Amino acid sequence: MSEIVDIKELNERIQRESAFVDLISIEMNKVIIGQKHLVESLLIGLLSDGHILLEGLPGLAKTLAITTLAKTTHAGFSRIQFTPDLLPADVVGTMIYSPKKEEFTVKKGPIFNNFVLADEINRAPAKVQSALLEAMQEKQVTIGDQTFKLQQPFLVLATQNPIEQEGTYPLPEAQVDRFMLKTIIHYPKKEEELMIVRENLSKNFPEPNAILKTEDILKARDVVKDVYMDEKIEKYIVDIVFATRYPAEYGLPHLKDMISFGGSPRASINLSKAAKAYAFIKRRGYVIPEDVRAMCHDVLRHRIGLTYQAEAENMTSEDIINEILNTIEVP
Repeated sequence: MSEIVDIKELNERIQRESAFVDLISIEMNKVIIGQKHLVESLLIGLLSDGHILLEGLPGLAKTLAITTLAKTTHAGFSRIQFTPDLLPADVVGTMIYSPKKEEFTVKKGPIFNNFVLADEINRAPAKVQSALLEAMQEKQVTIGDQTFKLQQPFLVLATQNPIEQEGTYPLPEAQVDRFMLKTIIHYPKKEEELMIVRENLSKNFPEPNAILKTEDILKARDVVKDVYMDEKIEKYIVDIVFATRYPAEYGLPHLKDMISFGGSPRASINLSKAAKAYAFIKRRGYVIPEDVRAMCHDVLRHRIGLTYQAEAENMTSEDIINEILNTIEVP
């Protein structure tokens, strides 16, 4: 009985603490028309300390959405345009020799900020992409023999055009796995596009107001951790991830030849975090199966390796996730 009271109390607390979510959405919607899923994904990454990879064709407001989110908070922001001639030192920084002092000093790169936009991340070769690995996982950067802790919150928000386009380098699996979410962005609806055109032709383009401090974000993250997740939901998450590794054990033997590798333990961790953040955004103090299902595609789509057979049969990771969700029993 006490647990019911606790959940009720927790629910009321989450409703109070999550009031700012609506304020951020209002500020972002001033600039970003439609793209509700994109705005939600950015908020979930912000609240659950997860990096985000946005994939979509050029001109779909990927960069604009990230810069708008940064403007709604009093946080440091830097943008790195990834190009084939970019060097790791251009991202993390380097040692510079000072003849006056006769010593090397550290010049920090643009990675030393709260929000780092890695624009068109798949345009740079692997050595530059790998410069982000330590920063994304350990939240620290090593330059020469010195290691620097990155300030909190620290979020890498990367954009990429679909891989089929010319002059791109597919991201290595180790890096893709470090992104909590991979969000696919689609074209706006006709009436939304009409509003976008009008907004861009008007004399004054709307500007969002900064409504959050960095300490507010860190405080909200602590509250998100308090969102209640039942043991049945935890088991449901682990079952979904295990089904990507051992589909035959979950009544999906035909998927065995389609999957070259399944989700890592990071998939289970991130799906749990994302489900809690999604419940928080929906102003709820507890996770329901629908929260898990809502986040499944964004958390898992980049963590499932496809075999040649799957590609030959035009099967995507989305199809595999749909089959798993339709097969595994919902608690």
